[in-house]
Amino acid sequence: MRVDQPLLRRSAPSSLQVRYEEDQPLVIIVDDDASVREALSELILSAGFQSLSFASTRELLDADILENPGCLILDVRMPGASGLHLQSHLAESGISKPIIFLTGHGDIPMTVQAMKAGAVDFLTKPVRDQTLLDAITAAIAMDAERRAEAAIAKRNVKRLETLTQREREVLHEVARGRLNKQIAFDLGISEVTVKLHRSNVMHKMEAASIGELIRAWETLPAQMRQAVSR
Repeated sequence: MRVDQPLLRRSAPSSLQVRYEEDQPLVIIVDDDASVREALSELILSAGFQSLSFASTRELLDADILENPGCLILDVRMPGASGLHLQSHLAESGISKPIIFLTGHGDIPMTVQAMKAGAVDFLTKPVRDQTLLDAITAAIAMDAERRAEAAIAKRNVKRLETLTQREREVLHEVARGRLNKQIAFDLGISEVTVKLHRSNVMHKMEAASIGELIRAWETLPAQMRQAVSR
């Protein structure tokens, strides 16, 4: 493993005694060719990004840095686990990380497999500098958007947890587009009580409008929405 630029101190596991800005996008390179790692590192640094290089997927997994913001640049064919195997492993582990594949031996089935599994791009070596930098920029933007959405969902989950069972039932009915009169009939309560519960829901979910409330509902994990609807 090589550190590609002097970076700020962070608390790192003993297997990765390096320095980099933990809250800034990190471009992680995994390629068994040292010359490729060197060239990519210099290009990424010249574009203002920080990066780390690894010679194998095992080195990367041992480093335990995949939760950091940023993206991965993976060689497809490497000794041991390939880039495609790593992509599958991350998906099975619930780790969402934008991936750019680089290969000197790509084919159409391989490209289709990678893109169907969510790769940002599948590029063939040698690749134009600007083409790769454009892919990196897109991948980092994708990761930032995903993280922002995850933060909003986490916040809304915490707010949902403050609702009573009845308030959750009312929230579910409102999200279904039901009117107060219909909700009252379905739940066997008065329309006045429905209005009171809905007001409490709006306050606790910090929604200024029904539209905001529905958008907050839609950010919740599917299993949580299903649990509320039961």
